[in-house]
Amino acid sequence: MGLVTACVFADFGNTVRVIGRTPEKIKKLNGGDPLIFEPGLQEILLRNLENGNLKFTQSYDSVGESKIVFIAVGTPSLEDGSADLSQVKGVASKIAKNLGSDFTVVSCKSTVPVGTNLEVEAIVRENAPEGAKFAVVSCPEFLREGTGVSDTLYPDRVIIGSESQEATDLLLELHAPVGGKRVVTDLASAELIKYAANSILATKISFANLIAQYCEKTGANAEVVLEAVGFDNRVSEKFLNVGIGYGGACFPKDVKALAYIGKNLGLDTGLLDGVEEVNFNAKSRFVEKVLRIFESGGDGGASATKKKRLAIWGLSFKPNTDDIREAPSRYILERLLSEGFGLSVYDPEAMGHIKAIFGDKLRYADDKMKALDGAEGLLILTEWNEFEGVDLETVKKALSKPIVVDGRNIFEPRKMKKLGFKYYSVGRRDVK
Repeated sequence: MGLVTACVFADFGNTVRVIGRTPEKIKKLNGGDPLIFEPGLQEILLRNLENGNLKFTQSYDSVGESKIVFIAVGTPSLEDGSADLSQVKGVASKIAKNLGSDFTVVSCKSTVPVGTNLEVEAIVRENAPEGAKFAVVSCPEFLREGTGVSDTLYPDRVIIGSESQEATDLLLELHAPVGGKRVVTDLASAELIKYAANSILATKISFANLIAQYCEKTGANAEVVLEAVGFDNRVSEKFLNVGIGYGGACFPKDVKALAYIGKNLGLDTGLLDGVEEVNFNAKSRFVEKVLRIFESGGDGGASATKKKRLAIWGLSFKPNTDDIREAPSRYILERLLSEGFGLSVYDPEAMGHIKAIFGDKLRYADDKMKALDGAEGLLILTEWNEFEGVDLETVKKALSKPIVVDGRNIFEPRKMKKLGFKYYSVGRRDVK
């Protein structure tokens, strides 16, 4: 989030200095390596490094020369579900000590619970030089991984939570080149908007996966049901997609954090608890389906599950990113390994991250078709475009058994049956 925001604002002609902690990462960024896979990002990074608008550093010296300083650090979940604010508070203290004599906006982009920015304001006031003029505001981000650049350029809305008109005016001026509605509000509302936005989207995903369970029990088609529901413009079709659940850096931790906040306020958080439970069940039920299929040999036979090799396509939590944080694939891989399966995996971008976790427990293929070698079935965990356009006849020939378990419903069941596959998906009648 911080990197994409910095690159886009630099591309508008602003002078942007990004303060990081790790010398190795700073060196790579200054050399034009964005470190993450995000479509369109490297081109903007290289362009603005070359023209001098953008630079990465460990020094906080640039704070004193800046009109606006964004806090864009992580707020991961602690064991109890609450947000870890240690990075936010630590950065706030360092910013404070380096403030200059001119008015500075300290704008928190990190997702934080209500009241955090008041704490940040107190930290800045306590550590700032005498006479420093500043205002702390909340300006949460809403970019999605995989579409981060376009979401920053063309947001649905820009949220500014501020008690200072001067700070508000500076942020409105900075965001003038981007689209979206402007919502200027108080600090508490701005802080809560981000949690509410992510939680309602996560709720839609879990609702869709709950309906998928109904459909599998009754023979209904979840895609048709949810498409029809989505035609109602009060609902919309977005995020009503069935599958193996949500993951990533935001939805899991933000749902947990909002539930934690609610419990501390004495509220009934059953809805949010249910969203988490359905999301876990989506990936758990997928594993159980795989076990049922391959315990019977995929065709009702009596062959044993153990020692079978399966191919896995897709490891990132969604397409167009290399992020595997809270990715359903991680749970699914762990479960299948524990059941004795051999796994050959492929993902266009996330292989390195998965290898750092699983090591030699997996076989890593540098091509999707190579992952099929010796496999008795194919599991699809991420809906990358290159999977949807694959030559299915070639896939069938490469597999020792024509079994596909599709966790993202990227193929059409009747077509798969016609081609001779035993095809299993989510929320639709299985075709055998």
